[in-house]
Amino acid sequence: MRLSIIFRYIGIVMLFLALFMLASAGVSYVNHIDTAFYPLLISFMLTLVLGVFPLIFVNKDSNATMTNKESYCIVVGAWLLACVVGMFPYLIWGGEFSLINAWFESVSGFTATGASILNNIEALPRGLLFWRSTTNWIGGIGVVIFAMMILPTLGRTKASLASLEISSMAKDNYHYRSQQLIRILITTYIVVTVLCMVFLKIAGMTWFDSCTHAMSAAATAGFSTKNASIGHFNSPIIELILAITMLISAIHYGLVFATLSGKQNNIFRAEVVRIYFFTVLSCSLLVAVSLRLADIYPTFITSLRHSFFQVVSISTTAGFATADTNLWTPLAVAILVFLSLVGACAGSTTGGLKFDRLLLAAKAVKARVIQQQHPNAIVRIKIDGVIQRTDTVGTVMTFIVFYILLILVGVFVNSLFGVDLTTGFTSAISCVSNVGPAFGEVGSILNYSTVPTTVKFVDTLLMLFGRLEIFGLIQLFLIKWWV
Repeated sequence: MRLSIIFRYIGIVMLFLALFMLASAGVSYVNHIDTAFYPLLISFMLTLVLGVFPLIFVNKDSNATMTNKESYCIVVGAWLLACVVGMFPYLIWGGEFSLINAWFESVSGFTATGASILNNIEALPRGLLFWRSTTNWIGGIGVVIFAMMILPTLGRTKASLASLEISSMAKDNYHYRSQQLIRILITTYIVVTVLCMVFLKIAGMTWFDSCTHAMSAAATAGFSTKNASIGHFNSPIIELILAITMLISAIHYGLVFATLSGKQNNIFRAEVVRIYFFTVLSCSLLVAVSLRLADIYPTFITSLRHSFFQVVSISTTAGFATADTNLWTPLAVAILVFLSLVGACAGSTTGGLKFDRLLLAAKAVKARVIQQQHPNAIVRIKIDGVIQRTDTVGTVMTFIVFYILLILVGVFVNSLFGVDLTTGFTSAISCVSNVGPAFGEVGSILNYSTVPTTVKFVDTLLMLFGRLEIFGLIQLFLIKWWV
């Protein structure tokens, strides 16, 4: 394994992050040099040094071919170091940001989880709020994908690195070359963000709020600039714009691109998307009926407004809030917990198990039942007419098992440190699925500030495992893999 290649490419990612820190410092500057200006400027210089150092002092390997191990180390190393440098602005600024709190906020941002330790978000200066939303936006599509897109000369290397950051389910059923898929993802991502920002401004938000919330919505991450999240605006139009943005970002971006391009393989023909949309609509209606029958809201329309937004927000793993879901009915809570576990579609910015995997697992179980009834039958598993390979089915089943095990580990650690079962169980699911808010002490309008320090650290590990789709991070713990 050539450490020189690993260090150089991680250095490139650091330079990319340094540019966004400089942009955030620019936001501070235009806001009368607020208190975040110097922390962001110092963070920019520190990150710049980290990025430049390996490019200057580490010898460039003449062999351009990159091994799979080296690619994994670059991707995972870039993610971990991004979370470390992401702490710099928070730590230097101070306030509520202790070491563990800064680490938590940074990891939550880059993994597009959206959980926060802040009791008073509105006390942060605009420069720091912008950096916070920027971590969401970068993490939503992927740290490495973003960085590699600004380096068009890397060719196969770029495709090799970025493809490790894209879910395998996102690549299996859509016939795009790796570099083409990366270009489609990033282009669609930027267009969705810009359109959302413009519509939010038209709906009444300031340019700053529309920009930061558009970045969080497109990333399905959920960081807001307001303590009450989207409930602060109390605007059905703003909620609808954000809900549509989240739903678009919950679909495979290749499908979104194909739909806009007028291709046959579009969202209206995709089996997974149809099932996902049906689930969102039916769950919204069920929750609305439940809320109205419990007399939580005065009218069915109001119940439907809040239920639809929260169902979309949780199912897309965004985590925005317009209501305190701790006060909702047991049925509504159970539906939201289920949606936070499953997430949306592969190839999107969402977390969770993904409906693609759930559908494939269900079809695999059905195929197994048929084979037991008819031992000589050859049963093929298809999604959108594409026959799924046996190794793909096996990988999905293994992923689901590991996913459940991670949740159980999270619940165990939470219980070990005195966290109540409701909070411990739902927060473990929320962190692994990169949702953010859960129930109990970390409900939709609450935060993770009261969670024990050790639990906060374990929660960040769960976020990283979930964002890197488990196997990427597990590779670092397999010693034989390094030989």
